[in-house]
Amino acid sequence: MTWLRRELLSRPYAADTILAVCVYAMTLLAPGPPPPPGVEWHSPMRPLAAHDIALASVVCGALAFRRRWPRSVLAVTVAGFVAYTAIGSGRSLLDLWPAVAVYTVASRCPRRHAWAYGGLAALVVAVARIVFDGSGWLEPEVLAPIASIGMATAVGDSLRSRRAYVAAVEERARRAEATREKEAERRVMEERLHIARELHDVLAHHIALINVQAQVASYLLATEPEQARTALGHVREAGKEALDELRTTVGLLRRPGSRDELLTEPAPGLDRLPELADSFAAAGLKLGWMVYGDPRPLPAPVDLAAFRIVQEALTNVSKHAPRATATVRIEYAADGMIVDVTDDGRGGAGGISSGTGHGLIGMRERALSVEGTFLAGPVDGAGFRVHAVLPTSREGRR
Repeated sequence: MTWLRRELLSRPYAADTILAVCVYAMTLLAPGPPPPPGVEWHSPMRPLAAHDIALASVVCGALAFRRRWPRSVLAVTVAGFVAYTAIGSGRSLLDLWPAVAVYTVASRCPRRHAWAYGGLAALVVAVARIVFDGSGWLEPEVLAPIASIGMATAVGDSLRSRRAYVAAVEERARRAEATREKEAERRVMEERLHIARELHDVLAHHIALINVQAQVASYLLATEPEQARTALGHVREAGKEALDELRTTVGLLRRPGSRDELLTEPAPGLDRLPELADSFAAAGLKLGWMVYGDPRPLPAPVDLAAFRIVQEALTNVSKHAPRATATVRIEYAADGMIVDVTDDGRGGAGGISSGTGHGLIGMRERALSVEGTFLAGPVDGAGFRVHAVLPTSREGRR
């Protein structure tokens, strides 16, 4: 039965043709044989004459096209019913013609139109019975076709509502699936950007220190081997720290269930600011830093963003203005904190602003990721300044 239903749904014209043939066959076979001569016919179902059979073939043939032209088929069936009533009398299965057509119209038209068509068809059928059969409004010959048309309209409207509900549910499911896929893609992109920022900040900082210390060691290797050895020690320490942080960051990309244990070292924050300053001072950068306000624990994203902004700004100074003097200013406010890094621009071309990489873009993204603000630009005709305001509360975000 499931296979048959699926096949009929996939071939609507074939299904409608089978329905039309069945209705036609039932119409022809339902009436009993004609009565013997001299015997009065007492059954409410009268035999069909030749013109009845021809009329039934035309109207039942129209039912094969009920899905393609539902209103036209309804008009043909109602007209056929009126013609049948005008030609003869009594009842037969020909009364099913308008009901089937009304059901099709109701299942494919809006509710208001469906009941309007159903009411008009019922009115025409009732008037035809009253005019041509002489029946009263409350007699079964009038009420029966009205009831069948009313039930057909209700069933068709119910089917239309169910189809609309199922279509709406499927559309919502499709949209939810599309939204879920877009949300997953957005999260993947955010995670990729986050990892890219982390890799850039970690590698840029440590590679810059390694480069500076390697140049110092190369310069002093022949004349002052002890200082060259010290510089190489700084290179080794910077390389070790770079590998450790790189391993922690790359660990985010490992699949769940990996045999390698993910490192659980907390993300760096401003508590590592002295260590960061010492690493740049060891590389030869003149650096001063000040803290205003009462230091307090910060939300992890804000703490990480502040540390990375300071780290990237000092890295740019170290790479592009190695003889400049940099100043780091950290201020704790009631609803946020301020990070300010400046350099005097000596010993290089532009200090923090120089380079073709993603330093400034990364710092701006860090600030925006915690709903903060970021400004960067030259100061006093020489040097450069990075200024970030990072809120720690809802009032600060406002």
